[in-house]
Amino acid sequence: MFSQSLRYWLLLLIMRILLSSSTPTAGKVPAIIVFGDSTVDTGNNNYIPTVAKGNFPPYGRDFDGGVATGRFSNGRLVTDFLSEAFGLPSSVPAYLDTSYTIDQLATGVSFASGGTGLDDLTAKIPSVIPLNQQLEYFAEYKEKLKLAKGESLANEIIAEALYIFSIGTNDFIVNYLVLPLRPAHYTAPEYVTYLVGLADEAVRHAYDLGARKMELTGLAPFGCIPSARTLNHDEPGECNEEYNQLAMRFNAELKEAVRKLNDDLASAQVVYAETYSVVAAIVANPSDYGFENVAQGCCGTGLIETSVLCGMDQALTCQDANKYVFFDSVHPSEATYRILADEILNNALRIFL
Repeated sequence: MFSQSLRYWLLLLIMRILLSSSTPTAGKVPAIIVFGDSTVDTGNNNYIPTVAKGNFPPYGRDFDGGVATGRFSNGRLVTDFLSEAFGLPSSVPAYLDTSYTIDQLATGVSFASGGTGLDDLTAKIPSVIPLNQQLEYFAEYKEKLKLAKGESLANEIIAEALYIFSIGTNDFIVNYLVLPLRPAHYTAPEYVTYLVGLADEAVRHAYDLGARKMELTGLAPFGCIPSARTLNHDEPGECNEEYNQLAMRFNAELKEAVRKLNDDLASAQVVYAETYSVVAAIVANPSDYGFENVAQGCCGTGLIETSVLCGMDQALTCQDANKYVFFDSVHPSEATYRILADEILNNALRIFL
């Protein structure tokens, strides 16, 4: 009788051990820390002197409370959805927003700035925060975290946090193609390599500051954004395939950089997040994803308006942004960001769940 009871309790103990080992650890990622451009700027540009802002209607009209937070969309961004998926708050605060305490920033923070790029020159054009300054803010944030949480817990948060880099499109659109500032110094392939080198440097800098779990987001087919279609003189209204080729070239070199970073950086996990094929599929068959309009943004005429231009004539803004792939002529709608977040979570970030 005793032996049967003992066997029962041993079996129960073994089952508990097996179950606990197969269940994902809660809080495996204690924070989402973000660097980048307007695709992940949750309001930092509100606090700097720049025209590149999204803190007025119709931006934010589908955000909680209908508030224009500075996000360049009608609602939440990819990083907001990712934060929620990891069991963290449903939106990632902007670092420069002083209404947030360091305790609130301990579970997620965005240093991103709309209009910036990997190339410092890109940030100078709209007077926004360059990537190297974002990394300096991160170093500052670390010290604040140590004061608030103690060095041991702060170091644990920094080591286990997920770091997201979403940046690069403005370098091409603003700096190379529309305002041709860099072509005098670089051919297009040379500029791609230069930018990927800067991305590599940024990741290594973050690593030196304690980052270990890092995701680099590839570029979407930016030749298909509404403003690129509008400015496509050869085929008005169509995707600019020359632009898309640059995005694909950048992505190929970025993937190789990610491979090398994993080889070079001890204990680091660096992943590449694919977005090009996802957006390309949406553009090719929008109705499959519930969209009705892929060629125009929801705000204004949908052809060229972004940032301040988006808020000039709200009467023209569409009624249902969920039917539009893009909210303005550059930035995706919340519905598109949600699809991208799901894809990134189920593929690139699966190892961190």
